Amino acid sequence: MTVGIVLALMGLASSQIMSNNVIGSIEVTPKIEIVEIPSEFSVFRQVGCDKYVNVFGVHIFASRTTPEAKLSHAAGVLAQYLDNDEDGVPDNTRVLSHLVSRNVFIIMPGTEAEMEQVDMGLIAEAGYRHGQDLYGEETKPDFLVDGKINAPDEWYYDGALEEILHPITQHGYANAYPEVFGEVRGSTVAKCMDAARGGYFEQVPKDGPKSGYPAEAWYHYTDETCDYSCMVTEYIYWALTSILGTQDFPGRHEALKVEWELNTRERVKTGDAAVYELLTDPQYKFPITKAPDGNYKPSAFPVTVVPIIRIKDED
Repeated sequence: MTVGIVLALMGLASSQIMSNNVIGSIEVTPKIEIVEIPSEFSVFRQVGCDKYVNVFGVHIFASRTTPEAKLSHAAGVLAQYLDNDEDGVPDNTRVLSHLVSRNVFIIMPGTEAEMEQVDMGLIAEAGYRHGQDLYGEETKPDFLVDGKINAPDEWYYDGALEEILHPITQHGYANAYPEVFGEVRGSTVAKCMDAARGGYFEQVPKDGPKSGYPAEAWYHYTDETCDYSCMVTEYIYWALTSILGTQDFPGRHEALKVEWELNTRERVKTGDAAVYELLTDPQYKFPITKAPDGNYKPSAFPVTVVPIIRIKDED
C-alpha cells in the first residue's frame, strides 16, 4: 500500500534542481517483482534474457539459465545498497538520479561462458551503455544469512556484493560527487587510493616487494586490464565491504592479502583512516549500517520522485 509521495529532490543541490540539467522525473517504489522483459527493453530479449526486475529505477535482466531465486537475491542486494536502512526511501537520491538517468543495468547470465556470448554491442546500440555483468554461478544467496557468514572456505563469497556495488560507485557516486568520488587522479578518493597503493601509478608497478608495489602499500591490485579508474572502483569495493564486515571470516585475510590487507572494519579504520572517514561521512550516505543479504524488507512503501538529469555523451 502506498503511504505517500516523497519528493526526493532534496537529494540534489537546489541550484542543480533549478538548472537545465533536470529534464524530467520518474516515480519509484521499493516494490521488487520479477516479470517478463517489458517491450521497451526488447534488445535484452534478443541477447537471451527473459526475466526483469526494476529496483528503484535501476534495471536487472536475467537469462533463462539464471534461477529466479538468484535474481531475487541480486535485486534485494541492490535494494539494500540503495536503501540501507530499509525505510522504503533511497538513501541518496542524488546518486540514484545519476544511475537512472544513465539507464544503469545489471545483466545476469547463468555463467561466465554464457556472458561471453552476449552481444553487448547490440545492447549499446540500443542506448544502454552503463551496465555490469553478474553471473548466476557467482551469486550466492547462502553466503550471508541473518547476519551470519556461511563460507565453507576462504574463497567462498557472494559475487552480488561486489558486482552490484561497482556501478553504484562508478556511475552513481563518481558522477554525483566528481571532486570527491570521481575516478580520476586528484579526487578525494583517488588520493586515498594513491596512499593505499604507496604512490600514484597509472599502470601496475613492477619494482616493489608487494606484487610490484612499494612496501608501505596495503592495496596492491595487479590486474593489468584494470586502468586507474577501475582501480578506484575496486578500491572502494574492498574498503566498503570490509567496513560492512563481509570480508571478515576465517582464512579470508590470508587469502586476500596479496591484493588487499585490511579485510575488517577495524583494520580499515586504523590502517586507512582517510577512506574510512570518507565512506562513513554521513553526508554521502554510503550503505555502511547493514551488509546486504538480499532479504530486503522495507518498513514502508512510499513513492519517491527521482529527477532525470541531462547526461552528456560519455565513453
